[in-house]
Amino acid sequence: MIEKVRLRLSLLAVALAGAMFAACSTDDPTDLDSIVEGDFPQNSLNPAGPQARQIDDLFWLVFWIAVVVFVLVMIALLYAIIRYRHRKGDDRPVKQVHGNTRLEIVWTIIPAVILAVIAVPTVATIFDLRSEPAPDANALQVEVIGHQWWWEFRYPEYGFSTANEMHIPTDRPVYLSITSVDVIHSFWVPQLNGKRDAVPGRITHLTVQADEPGVYLGQCAEFCGLAHADMRHRVFAHDEPDFEAWAMAMAQPAVIPTDGLAAEGWETFQAICSACHAVDGTEATVNLAPNLTHFASRTSFGGATFANTEQHLREWLRDPSALKPMDPDRNDLAAGRVLGMPDFGLTEEQIDGLIALLETLK
Repeated sequence: MIEKVRLRLSLLAVALAGAMFAACSTDDPTDLDSIVEGDFPQNSLNPAGPQARQIDDLFWLVFWIAVVVFVLVMIALLYAIIRYRHRKGDDRPVKQVHGNTRLEIVWTIIPAVILAVIAVPTVATIFDLRSEPAPDANALQVEVIGHQWWWEFRYPEYGFSTANEMHIPTDRPVYLSITSVDVIHSFWVPQLNGKRDAVPGRITHLTVQADEPGVYLGQCAEFCGLAHADMRHRVFAHDEPDFEAWAMAMAQPAVIPTDGLAAEGWETFQAICSACHAVDGTEATVNLAPNLTHFASRTSFGGATFANTEQHLREWLRDPSALKPMDPDRNDLAAGRVLGMPDFGLTEEQIDGLIALLETLK
C-alpha cells in the first residue's frame, strides 16, 4: 500500500514538473536567471523602466520573505516528522494532547506580524503607482483609446494618431490618458508598468518610461470579447532625436499616388475602405477603424498580431475573419461601432491595387 502511494506521488510530481517546464521556452528551464533575463517579451521580471522596477522590487522582496518562511516551516515539519515518528515497540500515548494555547498564540502572531511588515511596502507601492498626478512638464502626452479589438494612440502635441504601435522617447516620462469607446479594456506593457483599465466614459492615467531603445510588447489584459487575445500593441522606444524625426514624419499628410496600380488601389479604397478608415490629408476622414496614413511604416497590423508583409495583407484582404476572429455582422457604422472588417469579396485585381497603395503610405 505504501509503495503504491509513493508511486502515485512520484508520478504526480513528474507531471507537475513537466507542465511547469513546458511553459518555459528556454534551453534550461531550471535556470532562474535564464527565465528572468531571457527572451520573454512580456516578462514583468525583466523591467525596462522606473515604474516597472518598483513592481519588480516589491515582487522580489515578498518572494524572499516567502522563501524564508517556507524554509523555516519545512525545517520544523521535518524535525517533527523525524523526532516524533513511530518506532517499533512504541505504545500509543495514554494521554491525548489536544492543543497548546501558548504555541497556538505564537504561530498566530508571527504570521500576522509578517503580513503587517509586507503590507507596508506593498500598500506604498500600490498607492504610488495608482496615483494620477498632473503630468510632468517634460512628459510626452499620449491619448490611448481602446477599441474592439485594436489600440489607437493620439499625439496631441504633434496632431496625428496611429494604431497598435506607440512610439516614445527614452529617459522621458510618457503620460498616458486612457479610455475606451466600447467595452472595458486594460492597457498593459509588463516591462514598463502595471495594468490600467480603459473604461468607456472615463479617463484614467498611467505613466511609462523606457530606459533604453527597444521594442516592448503589451496587450489588452481585460477580456473584451471575441478577439481579445489578438488585441496586442507594441511600444517602440527611441533616442530623443530619433523620436522627434519619427514624430515629424508621422505629422505629414499622406502622399496619394496618381497613376499606376497604386492609383487604382486608391479608387478602391475610396469606394470601400473610406467608410471606416481615415487617411490624413485626404477626404477619407472617418476614424472608426485604424488610421492608415502611414501604414507602410508600421511593423504589424490586425491588433499588432500579424507582421506587415504582402502575404499577410493579401490573406487579410481576402478574408479578414479567417486570420482574426471578429464579428463584422454586428457592425453599426451609424452608431460608431465596428466589430471587425467584413469580407468585401474583393477581386485579386482590387487586392493587388490596395496592397500597392498601402505600400506607398510611408
